[in-house]
Amino acid sequence: MTDRRAVTTADASAPAHTFSQGVQRGPFLQVSGQGPVDPATGDYIHAGDVAAQTTRTLSNIEAILAAGGAGFDDVMMLRVYLTRREDFAAMNEAYGEFVGNRCASGVLPARTTVFTGLPREEMLVEIDAFAVTA
Repeated sequence: MTDRRAVTTADASAPAHTFSQGVQRGPFLQVSGQGPVDPATGDYIHAGDVAAQTTRTLSNIEAILAAGGAGFDDVMMLRVYLTRREDFAAMNEAYGEFVGNRCASGVLPARTTVFTGLPREEMLVEIDAFAVTA
């Protein structure tokens, strides 16, 4: 099997030193959990606004997918982590608009949503992705 490689881009938030933005092996691409971070500044943005945080987070995922030669039509699964149950509807609306507009095939990725604590207080959402490019 093809060797695995790190997938990196300056168009998404820089990863912590303990993980890669994405890892690709053959046609498989796993994107690490992304949050609402502005890649230009490294700042967490849109405090308190889960819809805007969801859009920024998905933009970061999109940049990493592109760096690995993939797009949302290649995504098999997205996992969404929310800190507050009451944010589900706003996240879901922003998510649906963003992802739906990027799946020309009309086949949306599978998804799991869980409610949990996240590493930073200002993070209302974190999302990771698994894509297959062949």
